[in-house]
Amino acid sequence: MKRFFFYTIFLVAITTGIISCKKKDPVSTQTVTIEGLFSLTGNWSSLGLTSKAAIEIAAEDINAYLISKNSPFKLAVSVSDTKLETELAKSLFTKAKTDKKSFVIGPQSSAELAAIKPLSDAAEIIVISQSSTAGSLAIANDAIFRFCPSDKIEGAAIAATIAKRGFKGLVTIARDDAGNRGLQTSTGEAFAAKGGQTVPIAPYGTALTDYSTIVSNIKAQLNTLIALYGANKVGIYLASFDEGTEIFKLAAADPLLSSVKWFGGDGVVLSTAFLNDATVAEFAIKTSFFAPSFGLPVATESKWKPIAARIKAKTMIEPDAFALAAYDAMWTIAYTIEANNGSTASFAKIKTLFVEQANKNSGIVGAEALDAAGDRATGTFDYFGIVKDGGSYVWKLSGKSDD
Repeated sequence: MKRFFFYTIFLVAITTGIISCKKKDPVSTQTVTIEGLFSLTGNWSSLGLTSKAAIEIAAEDINAYLISKNSPFKLAVSVSDTKLETELAKSLFTKAKTDKKSFVIGPQSSAELAAIKPLSDAAEIIVISQSSTAGSLAIANDAIFRFCPSDKIEGAAIAATIAKRGFKGLVTIARDDAGNRGLQTSTGEAFAAKGGQTVPIAPYGTALTDYSTIVSNIKAQLNTLIALYGANKVGIYLASFDEGTEIFKLAAADPLLSSVKWFGGDGVVLSTAFLNDATVAEFAIKTSFFAPSFGLPVATESKWKPIAARIKAKTMIEPDAFALAAYDAMWTIAYTIEANNGSTASFAKIKTLFVEQANKNSGIVGAEALDAAGDRATGTFDYFGIVKDGGSYVWKLSGKSDD
């Protein structure tokens, strides 16, 4: 009986050993933390909040993928609030460098991106902005990449739409930051190239709180264009962030400014600030105001729609293509690290691999192909306006640039 007992134990031991040998040895997993620099409580916070949710959701999805492949790394995210302030963005970027981060997603505005550029050039950090459009930042061979089209593409798109609708004169005004200035210039130049007359007003300061002089200037220039073309052939283009609501409030009290069409830049699209004030929302409705957002392709709707729903569930805000581009940026980072055998070592190699992965990856927002400056090479735009739905105001898709 004893001999049988020991023999049984021996067989169990051998069998267990064989089974354990057949199993894959567990892989030691390192964590790569991606830094997000977004405006969570300041201007344009609607995009900041949806971008934060986008990269958090992406990390969940990516890590599930990496586990299935027994990969030697996983991703984590750390998000900091820039409040859309350039000095704060610089400070937070410096901290990311001190913390030895290899990748930063954001900042979201061109002004912030311009502020950190001198730092990023020496930091050996890959920076991916989901929403900066300023043409002045389209610089080849740096470590800044932008997963959205530049202001030249956006400006040409909305200018073509305005001209196609029969407008002959356009007053343009912008917040004095790199992104909005670029949009004002690009839109105005493209409209003039279509045969229209553009009257630009000098950009207003970022710290301005009283917009009465700005509104008076808009009205004066508008009167000049109306005398030439008539009120139904002229419009006003405003490139702003949430402070545009203050301009709308003043304009709403003026019968002339309320009688013409208004158009906007991408910095206001889906902003809750424009929905939360009835005077602002009603003015937008009365003037048929619409603004472009980097468009979401119908061809990939089955990919981006479920992600958009998850982001909205977390934030109660409808995400746009900028936020979804942040989701795509996370996957491109993951593929880059995977192509480097799970390592973030060698900045030069990582940078080369990142470009390769971006150019061959078709994300939920569509192909990410980059131009020579590292910006998304192409793009169409969705136009959003404000409508009243029951007792509340909502942003609603009103057209597309390629209609």
